[in-house]
Amino acid sequence: MDAVMNAVVNNALAEQRESRRPKGAMMRVRLKADGRIVEILPDGSERSPPRVSAPPRVSANSSSGEADAVYARGVRARTKLTQAEFAARIGVPIETVRNWEQGKRSPRGPARALLKVIDKAPQVAFAVLGDAKTST
Repeated sequence: MDAVMNAVVNNALAEQRESRRPKGAMMRVRLKADGRIVEILPDGSERSPPRVSAPPRVSANSSSGEADAVYARGVRARTKLTQAEFAARIGVPIETVRNWEQGKRSPRGPARALLKVIDKAPQVAFAVLGDAKTST
């Protein structure tokens, strides 16, 4: 009898977690260190958000080291800066930029976000980075 009751309670809890949000309600999400996005459920647990089919693309979110290298190299190339100039502008050692572009390391967390900003709005990003150096 207890097993049946536990099964009923577990099913009810599972259905509650799986129920759809009311239309217009916002989904709480978190960006994990490995680049995955997870939905935060009301009980605090996490799950992968529902999949939306999208064409595959090479981006800074790619988990492949080669794709990250291509992305980092492309961002720098679009700025028309050398590795040394780019590293100096973003405040990292030149070895870091070299490692990204050679696929030895992948930009993570803040560095990945910075590359995305530089890719979308390089003048703004470099202006802000330049201001940050002079204001300290």
